[in-house]
Amino acid sequence: MTAQAAEQLRYQGQDHAMCSQPLDDYFSAGGACPDFASSSTALWRCYLGNWEIIDGRLYLIALRARLADGSAATLATVFPGYPDRVFAHWYCGSLRLPQGRLVKYVHSGFGSVHESDLFIAIDQGLVTGSHTRINGRAADRDAPVGYGPGAWTVLASRRPSGKEGP
Repeated sequence: MTAQAAEQLRYQGQDHAMCSQPLDDYFSAGGACPDFASSSTALWRCYLGNWEIIDGRLYLIALRARLADGSAATLATVFPGYPDRVFAHWYCGSLRLPQGRLVKYVHSGFGSVHESDLFIAIDQGLVTGSHTRINGRAADRDAPVGYGPGAWTVLASRRPSGKEGP
């Protein structure tokens, strides 16, 4: 599997790449999953979520995706009536936020290793704790800082019938 694009999390006033997929738990628990269109090998889940933690609560604040018919999907596509934010009450697990320089690149899932990882424990959408794991120092002082897949393959999309253009 290709290294995957990270979700984004705003936490304690800073934006972080998040190597966790809390919305997948919603879909796994029976939440209606739209027919998302695949656009890249670095995005097998077919969507990108933006999240934030406010007052110890995890919220999904934006969703970017394309549907199979070519139209844009948003937060309201998955959660009708909630266009701005949804409390992630379904999520119980740990959010992983890679920190520092890249120590080892792994071209699979979220397998790359950074100097440290911040883990935020979530129970039914509520923050219950956090801890940092130190993974070592990057040997290369010029190693990339922050998370990002090393390569993207963009998949061609079919245009809805009747539309022309590249």
